[in-house]
Amino acid sequence: MAVFPQELEIPVGKRTLKYRAFEMLPGILSWSILALPVILSFIDKTARLAAVFILFFMMSWFYRSVGIAFRTLQGYKRMQESAKSPWQKWLGDMANPENAIDKLTHRRKELNHRERVHLENLRAYAADGDLHDLKPLDLTHLVIVPMWHESYEVVAPTIQSILDSDYDSKQLMLVIAHEQRGGDVPAATAKRIVKEFGSQFSYATTIMHTDLPNEVVGKGGNVTWAAREMLPYFTKHKIDPKTVLVTTLDADNKPHRDYFSHLSYSYILTNDRKHHSYQPLAVYTNNIWDVPAAMRVLAVGNSFFTITQSVRPHLLRNFSSHAQSLDALIETDFWSTRTIVEDGHQFWRSYFAFKGNHQVVSIYAPTYQDAVLSDTYRQTLKAQFVQVRRWAYGASDIAYIGNLGFRTRKNRIVPLKNFIPKFFRLLDTHVSWATASLLLLVAARIPLLIGPQANKSIVAHQLPIIASYAQTVALAGLFLSIFLSMKLLPPRPARYKRHRSVLMLAQWVLLPITSILYGSFAGLYSQTRLLTGRYLDKFDLTHKAIKPAADTATKTPS
Repeated sequence: MAVFPQELEIPVGKRTLKYRAFEMLPGILSWSILALPVILSFIDKTARLAAVFILFFMMSWFYRSVGIAFRTLQGYKRMQESAKSPWQKWLGDMANPENAIDKLTHRRKELNHRERVHLENLRAYAADGDLHDLKPLDLTHLVIVPMWHESYEVVAPTIQSILDSDYDSKQLMLVIAHEQRGGDVPAATAKRIVKEFGSQFSYATTIMHTDLPNEVVGKGGNVTWAAREMLPYFTKHKIDPKTVLVTTLDADNKPHRDYFSHLSYSYILTNDRKHHSYQPLAVYTNNIWDVPAAMRVLAVGNSFFTITQSVRPHLLRNFSSHAQSLDALIETDFWSTRTIVEDGHQFWRSYFAFKGNHQVVSIYAPTYQDAVLSDTYRQTLKAQFVQVRRWAYGASDIAYIGNLGFRTRKNRIVPLKNFIPKFFRLLDTHVSWATASLLLLVAARIPLLIGPQANKSIVAHQLPIIASYAQTVALAGLFLSIFLSMKLLPPRPARYKRHRSVLMLAQWVLLPITSILYGSFAGLYSQTRLLTGRYLDKFDLTHKAIKPAADTATKTPS
């Protein structure tokens, strides 16, 4: 077993000057960009400098929004195509690819686009010895479900959704990973789950995570402990790690029925499988009819983000539930136990461990997840902010990759020409997260409000008008979001009347508020903590729930 280099771990305690500089970088850039329209308004009394900066910023985001709208449609289309694809049948074709190729070739004129792609995949599979060494029946899926204080009513539907998959459950293994610090109740829930559902899997067990030194309180330590504890089982039964795919599912994550078939198909057909991870779409619709309007807007926005990223391979990173082969995880020493954002960090951990040879493959079968819902409206708003600021804390990876990527030629781990675009894309993502919503909504009015002689400047008076026109054009993107959001909605529960559907449309008036509160403010909060060295070292749980018919919510910390 390869030993994971300690130099690739997130440092504990005091950082080097270089590391601290990269930690401070996103916060410095974000606050500087926000301050720039104010500073320029004071420097240039005619407001021309401020106007140039603001117009350039708005035009760049107008261009981006067009691209995002196109990619959202593209990703949604691929998700729909995936749902129509017979993944289990296509896996069966791989058992005898030559026979399947003959049958498909004879009816080639009748094939649709997806079937023609499948035919080409079969030909590649049959001709490539490296691909053909793995058959569908050779695969084992290890599913790790980490728990904290989730109740049986929350976890059981997730396990049932796994068993309801269009995939042989005897190729699935289940681990319920619970925390020692959680006490007796989670342990009892985990045992009950395994007792009631375990016989339907090829193997099922509970594993209790014991805290270790230098671990943050979070999911990374739990799932890493569980995966390590499973290694003796695979050794004893002589199961090759390259035939094991490990999926981590949060307690509220319900995989699409095609997830395991789609994942198996993609894994088998991927060249150099170890150096890839596999990312399904995260779609936050489990309880979307139950949550407040602001949370619905955010849930849809977060779903669109993952759909959009799925068609942008150069930006695709691990997020929430994801899969990776066991041999890859062994070589990377599993997930980081030193960060609260172990999912996104796993991409960079693998990227440096494999010296730049690592990519993410999109799986267009979603995992359906819960939107944030707590006991009261106020608690829900707060819990949502806690969740988003945790995601925004992914800015901590900028220091991690900057420290490892920018090295002298002699000590370099990854090629600079490959690394530099990735570094600046990550930096741009987090700086934009913290600044874009605020600047787009208020920047055009800053010169007129602050400039010493702005009232005499035609430019200062025209800037809000130009911004208004641009925002009007941007409404086309909003209408697209509204249209797709209605397509993503699950059926309306019987306990809600038809007017609830009208509220699903009216909720979008909250978009400017949610963009600032849960976009810019959450990003600035996390980046400012990094800037000042006040690290987030605990995975703050956020309540999510699905209301049953009686309208009593079961909370899901995740």
